[in-house]
Amino acid sequence: MKRVKILTVSICMFFSAIFAFAAETEGLKSYFYDKIIHEIDHVQAPVITDDYIVFTADSSNRFVGIAFDFENFQTIHPFQILTAYDFDGKEKSSILFYCYERKHNVSSIKYRLVMDGLWTTDPENPVREYDESINLYFSKLNNLGEIATYTKPEENFTRFIYKGEPGLDLKLAGNFTNWDPWIYTMNETYPGSYELSLPLPSGKYYYSYFVGLTQILDNTNPDKEYTPDGRAANILIVN
Repeated sequence: MKRVKILTVSICMFFSAIFAFAAETEGLKSYFYDKIIHEIDHVQAPVITDDYIVFTADSSNRFVGIAFDFENFQTIHPFQILTAYDFDGKEKSSILFYCYERKHNVSSIKYRLVMDGLWTTDPENPVREYDESINLYFSKLNNLGEIATYTKPEENFTRFIYKGEPGLDLKLAGNFTNWDPWIYTMNETYPGSYELSLPLPSGKYYYSYFVGLTQILDNTNPDKEYTPDGRAANILIVN
């Protein structure tokens, strides 16, 4: 009976560790996904990273979709709209984008776009290939290389904590988000207590919390300073 109990506890601990690692990995991937999308501010050639490929299109199109050769062009993936706002919450610009998570270990990808009902090649990608059998051109990405194994980066997680009123839609922003207050939402772990962990590299950071466009300083961190643009913010040093 004791052996059964010990075995049961060991199995539970094993699966708990697996689930915790999976949750942490998904959190990291979500962080890098948000970071990649946030850095795109104009229509451009496909952006290729170890984990993602981001395709962009002009927002003047009513609909843009993408189809890939590894799916035999059977599935059309719709683009999403990405809108950039200034600090006052006014819209600066918008683009359409599709972010493909690299799950197919291929060295090249052929694809076509559907733009307002018309099949076409990607106007932002000059690399094309002609298929004589069907008399069509395809956009192509070459030399993609092997998919990198996803591992935890060397940076440590930095935990942000805020204590306040319960039920807030509390956001985190700083110089690591270019003061965009719409990227990171603080998680209310219990009423009035909010937390979020991010893998920030070493350096000095300015940050604040936001409810809508109202800036709130961190009441758990006494270190405050004016930023170069005259904004009062908390200071965070990551070693």
